[in-house]
Amino acid sequence: MHIFRVLGPLHVVDARITASRQQIVLAVLLLEANHVVPVGRLVDAVWEDAPPATAKSQIQICISTIRRALSHAGLGDRIDTSPAGYQIRVADGELDLRTFNDLVSEGRTAVREHRLEAAASAFRRALALHPGSPLVGLDSRVVRAAAARLAERRLTAAEEYLEVELRLGRHRELIDELMALVTEHPLRERLWHQLMTALYRSGRQAEALAAYQSARQASVDDLGLEPSEPLRSLERAILTGNAEPALMAELEPDPPDSEESLIPVPRMTPAAVPDFTGHRDLVDELCGFLRGRTKRPDSDSVPVAAITGRGGIGKTTLAVHLAHQLAVDFPDGQLFVHMGGHANGDKLAHILDRFLRALGISGSAVPDGLEARAATFRSRVAGARVLVVLDDAVDEREVRTLLPGSPSCGVIVTSRQRLAGIPGCRLVEVGVLDQRNAVELLARMVGEERVGTEPSEALQLVQLCGRLPLAMRIAAARLIARPHWKISQLTSRLADESRRLDELAHGGLDVRTSITFSYEALDDGAQRLLRRLGLLDAQDFQSWAAAPLLDADMTTATDTLDTLVDARLVDVVGGSGAATRYRLHDLVRVYARERLNADESAGERHGGMTRFLGAWLFLMECVHRTLYGGDYTVIHGAAPRWELPEYLVQELLQDPLMWFENERAAAVAAVGLASRAGVPDYCWDLAITMVALFESRSYLDDWRSTHELALLTAQQAGDSRGEAVMLYSLGALNIVEQRFSEASSRLMLALTMFEQIGEPLGRSLALRHLAFLDRVHGDLDTAWCRYEDALSVLQPLGDPAAEAHILTGMASIKLEQGDRDRAAEMLEQALHTATAANSARVHAMVLHRLGELHLEDGDLAQAEEELTKALKLVREGRDRPGEAHVLHGLGMLRLRQGLHQHAAGTLNHGYTVARRNGDRLATARFCLALARLHRAQRQYPSAMEWAAQAITLFDELQASSGRLVAHELLEQIRQEAT
Repeated sequence: MHIFRVLGPLHVVDARITASRQQIVLAVLLLEANHVVPVGRLVDAVWEDAPPATAKSQIQICISTIRRALSHAGLGDRIDTSPAGYQIRVADGELDLRTFNDLVSEGRTAVREHRLEAAASAFRRALALHPGSPLVGLDSRVVRAAAARLAERRLTAAEEYLEVELRLGRHRELIDELMALVTEHPLRERLWHQLMTALYRSGRQAEALAAYQSARQASVDDLGLEPSEPLRSLERAILTGNAEPALMAELEPDPPDSEESLIPVPRMTPAAVPDFTGHRDLVDELCGFLRGRTKRPDSDSVPVAAITGRGGIGKTTLAVHLAHQLAVDFPDGQLFVHMGGHANGDKLAHILDRFLRALGISGSAVPDGLEARAATFRSRVAGARVLVVLDDAVDEREVRTLLPGSPSCGVIVTSRQRLAGIPGCRLVEVGVLDQRNAVELLARMVGEERVGTEPSEALQLVQLCGRLPLAMRIAAARLIARPHWKISQLTSRLADESRRLDELAHGGLDVRTSITFSYEALDDGAQRLLRRLGLLDAQDFQSWAAAPLLDADMTTATDTLDTLVDARLVDVVGGSGAATRYRLHDLVRVYARERLNADESAGERHGGMTRFLGAWLFLMECVHRTLYGGDYTVIHGAAPRWELPEYLVQELLQDPLMWFENERAAAVAAVGLASRAGVPDYCWDLAITMVALFESRSYLDDWRSTHELALLTAQQAGDSRGEAVMLYSLGALNIVEQRFSEASSRLMLALTMFEQIGEPLGRSLALRHLAFLDRVHGDLDTAWCRYEDALSVLQPLGDPAAEAHILTGMASIKLEQGDRDRAAEMLEQALHTATAANSARVHAMVLHRLGELHLEDGDLAQAEEELTKALKLVREGRDRPGEAHVLHGLGMLRLRQGLHQHAAGTLNHGYTVARRNGDRLATARFCLALARLHRAQRQYPSAMEWAAQAITLFDELQASSGRLVAHELLEQIRQEAT
């Protein structure tokens, strides 16, 4: 009697395990008995998509509870713990699933040896162990999926058993059982075939034909497909009375000299890889497809699974694993050939010669010529269940030559190319392993204990190998050959990119050779593009990058890039059209840089890189113009631009801010590339052109990192203009961060440098920011003088965006001084200038100030109109800092209108936005506003807290005018409260 049973309800003899969570854990352990189950898999089984933070601890509790239950049942300590997970030990005869598998294997062996009675007995005993639904009642997606696989395995075994019984001539006894099975599984054509055979042999021809019609109806209704060729052929044979003799024969149990026993069954597939890991869903999908269980619109053609992917990704390993999984489904043999990446006519003829000989045709009977051999091959396997594996094919032509003609066969093809032009083809792409499966594969190769001792180093190793199976196998082979090495010793070697491909070579395996094979098959243009793509540091890139790197038009560049995609050297990772994103695998990038340094001169490398950076500058300027209406508030350098075609720019920049959002990391990486290449004019120009975008989206870390790098690059190159521009922009960043002391120092230094080199625009922009700092510190007279000085230079230079900024600042001074008329005049002038600049951001800023002016005047209707317009503009432009300022104005408007609840919602939302933006000055203003709101509601304790918080923030910012207002408000609240 079995101690453990999973083929029906979960049961352990004499053990009481009733809690659902414990039953799920035990079921998963038993399904993988005598193998370590990772804790993560147990967590997934119990909680699926939302495990709690204590999941691992709760799994430990479950394991402890199960251990006690097993011990109390007299079964001893069956569960082992290791760093990788848990394992339950079962002996032969203790688990019904193991016995079932052993009996099925015994039955299949007996079939191959023509011991049909023994086979029937083994299958019969196996099926008796499977009384109903496996693991019924356990509410776990992982367990349900495993139970479905067990049910499928039982059904397959039942089909094999019935086939044996039919061969033994027991067709009459099988009819009732077959009728029940086809009712339960109406899409299983093998069962219908067996039922029709049994009925026909029993002299029930009409019922056999009726069974065919039922099978056809089920297939058409559920799948929209006609039955497969074997089933249709059987119907035709019954209709015409020309049924093959085997259909009517009462077969002997073990025919000693039957024709079948003389035909060899080829088993050419290499041994399965014992540590195959990952791709479970893909394996299930392709097995179902090749078994004929997946809907196919072209069911009359042979099913072809085409596995594509880069070299070293594990295509052959996957194909071999699939072939072994499908061995039972293709009992007439498996043919395998490694095509070596290329097969001419002579080689194809040689492959067919091997196949024909393996299928039992003597050498003298093999015809001459490729076409004759292909025809003979198709005839030989017609109607048979033969699996053909074509490893490392190049194109559809050579694959089509080796295809069987019968849909009863199956074909697996691996290739670095996308072989989409094959009839009946299911094209699948194999990517690198995910992190969990990559570490699991490493553990299977080098040992769980070794990986468990250095888990972080193991994770680093698989990342350095790019999670590429070939690279990981080489790394594992080196560790196995050196048991005294720590994993960290190998990771330190691989960390040096210049040596990485040298380190990834061992025992005939070599990543560099694998990539070279694909590289050398490319034409000159594709090789050149791959080399130059090695220049890029970003994780991915858009198609436009290929044009400047090649110095070619977009059509040529895109075609060349597609060649690299077809060769599996570049991956498509998302998007479409001009926005399609591409990526180089890490190891391919290392290889590309090796070839770039070896095959191209310094001048060629420099040319490709500066054209690429010039294209970046061109695109970033286009985005800036869209946001500001022109090349305003930016000081550009003389670095040459590389212009992209207008149609492409329009397609890319349909939504400029979204484009920048997607390209931000790549743009920042381009600044780093320019710095390392020692081209400061590209470096600082690209950095300053992105400032408006960094500011509008509050990407302050990117602003700082690009500018500090560009500043250092300009200083090292002696580029005074670039140094001054970066100091000025970093000062502007310090203002946004409210680090006013640092801002003042940098802006004063930039102002001095601009004056020394004779840069009037830079001088005016620096004065504009210094004037703002004067306003914050309460020095309104100095601020006014600086604004006037800057404006006198900017107006002749024709920078309306900067002019509008200055006019708005001057209007704010007049408002603080109580000169409302002069403020209104200046804001109207600023609005006119902002309209001319066609800048939505500047327009919104001026409208916001106008709204505040009308609010001061008590014209609430006009204030609401201006502020509402401003809010619409900042939200359309996704300008989060601008949104905070406008919300402050709207909140104060609602307070003046007496709409306290509405004001509270607006001010609290604005306060949150300002805090998220890191804008302490805006946050302080919201604290003041909320203090006024709570005062108006006579909530004096809350009002005092908000006022005190405002004072603290203004103190930190050394904003004297704001601090004075906050102190006065706090004193007023205290007096009212008493």
